[in-house]
Amino acid sequence: EVQLVESGGALVQPGGSLRLSCVASGFDFSRYHMTWYRQGPGKERELGAAITTTSGTTSYADSVKDRFIISRDNEKNTVYLQMHSLNSEDTGVYFCGRAYLWLRPDYWGNGTLVTVSS
Repeated sequence: EVQLVESGGALVQPGGSLRLSCVASGFDFSRYHMTWYRQGPGKERELGAAITTTSGTTSYADSVKDRFIISRDNEKNTVYLQMHSLNSEDTGVYFCGRAYLWLRPDYWGNGTLVTVSS
């Protein structure tokens, strides 16, 4: 059974940092590109960051570029999202998605909630 389990979401103050993790199981993790999407209150789900199978290429939304870093550990079947300089616009549910085709996720985790508030 394919599973993507996100963790690390929390309440954090503006300007703070947070690291999200997503542990994958049930498929060959090293053969899939991985993505982090997010969905803010009343907003559509949007791409935050993506990383290729061997970490050779990463892609970021303009809104998170220079603040977020996506990485992966194929030995641990885990993808990470390190987030810095968080602001209220970053509030939302963050979803991990696998993508056999670049930027076309075909399976999602259940998400982890990030709330940025003082």
